[in-house]
Amino acid sequence: MTSGSPAVRALLAAALLVWAAPAPAASFALTQSEQADALRVGRRSVTVETFDAEWRVANASGDSVTVITPFHRLVLAARHAAFRNEKMKPDEPDRLLREQQGRLLVWAELRGPREDFARFLAPRLVLRDREIEPAFVQNERTAARQERGGYLARCLYGFPIRDLTGKSRVLLVVRDADGRDVSRFTIDLSTMR
Repeated sequence: MTSGSPAVRALLAAALLVWAAPAPAASFALTQSEQADALRVGRRSVTVETFDAEWRVANASGDSVTVITPFHRLVLAARHAAFRNEKMKPDEPDRLLREQQGRLLVWAELRGPREDFARFLAPRLVLRDREIEPAFVQNERTAARQERGGYLARCLYGFPIRDLTGKSRVLLVVRDADGRDVSRFTIDLSTMR
């Protein structure tokens, strides 16, 4: 293999993503340097399938969540632009960060027995002894049928960050309409950028 071969370039890009030292905690307000780093990571991530592992949390029941920190939001935007072989507009990073300002977004993939099981789910973040209500809930009304049986719903939750820090460790609890726990996830923001 030569240093210019596609295999070597892909290997180097993967090594850079793994080797890059993550920040000691999530940041809700990115510096210019952090924004540039997020855009760089996103552009380089097109060759790495598991680029977003640090933001994914799964539980024993097979449900999973993806935590969308401001850094991750810019990584995703840069990744999508790179896939389309386009450059991001100069004002796009600032616009994306303004849209998410003051909120922590969580994409949840939840499994259930019926296609309407997710309709009335109620998420909460538990921080020590208090529950944080979501500012935004978008539950999928009609979940997708899975080949192995059951249904998969994709839900989006937005939580205010006023009580959170980049080092917070919270529990996301999703409950049904009767108040029973449906799914739980431990989210450690100190492991995410």
